[in-house]
Amino acid sequence: MEKTPIYPFTAFNFAVEVRVPGVAEEVCGAAFAECDGMEMTMDVKTIREGGNNDRQIRFAGPLGFGQLTLKRGMTSSLDLWNWIQSSVANPGLRADAEVVLFDADGKTRRASFRLSRCVPIKLKAPALNAKDGMVAIEELQIAYESLSIKGSS
Repeated sequence: MEKTPIYPFTAFNFAVEVRVPGVAEEVCGAAFAECDGMEMTMDVKTIREGGNNDRQIRFAGPLGFGQLTLKRGMTSSLDLWNWIQSSVANPGLRADAEVVLFDADGKTRRASFRLSRCVPIKLKAPALNAKDGMVAIEELQIAYESLSIKGSS
């Protein structure tokens, strides 16, 4: 029996969907050029047993989560700015986000990273330089409380 090869996903076919209650059903229409910071880190506690010098005992501790960094070309959409201003006015405001990886066809969902109870922690306006002629890139950093993944079904 021949096994079907499993190929890695590409990093350029993705969409970011952020839903903020009362601000926007979908912030920025998933138009981000870069997405980084989806990570979980388990805190491990190490114990040394007296008289047992050739090993350590490891206990799994709580999970810690990273900060999502999103970059996009600035447009006339002010959804990100409205979200952070709404978060200042209402500190309990939280959003849910999903980062979707697509197949090479750009339509078939291969995996979805789900981030819950997101709060914007940094919004950086684009650096402006008249001599470069580059796209104005704004950057958003989001803290999240949990991260899960769902594969294609």
